[in-house]
Amino acid sequence: MRFLILVGLWLISAHAWAADVKVTDGDSLVMQGKRIRLQGIDAPEYNQTCGDKDGFDYPCGQRALEFMRRLVRGKKVSCNKIATDIYKRDLSECFANGENINLKMLANGWAVVYRTDNPEYIKAQNQAKKAKKGLWQGKFMTPELYRILMKH
Repeated sequence: MRFLILVGLWLISAHAWAADVKVTDGDSLVMQGKRIRLQGIDAPEYNQTCGDKDGFDYPCGQRALEFMRRLVRGKKVSCNKIATDIYKRDLSECFANGENINLKMLANGWAVVYRTDNPEYIKAQNQAKKAKKGLWQGKFMTPELYRILMKH
């Protein structure tokens, strides 16, 4: 009986409705007060700009954030913790109504593969790049390089 109660509590804590989920940027969210970073992807920073297909600047960080919000809006969100990062955030693979959010961000071009060799993630990024989706429509600086340059 005690085991069933523990399993039930775990299931409750592992899922949240979108109302309980706050998207903070294109690769991070807060769920039930817990800071979560989507593992294996890196989305542009909120203030980052990129070049569109015609060479004009656009707010790609804000577009990535809005795309992530649309992915979770009104859906049941669950995350599987993989590790903890240096900022004490859960590094997780997250799902909205069972669809992998990490993979969706890559497949739609609003994030790049980050510190993983996950073949599904690499394939999704390559397909987005080939189709010129999201960031891949024009020129952009990787979010990692952007963060480094903004520190100096």
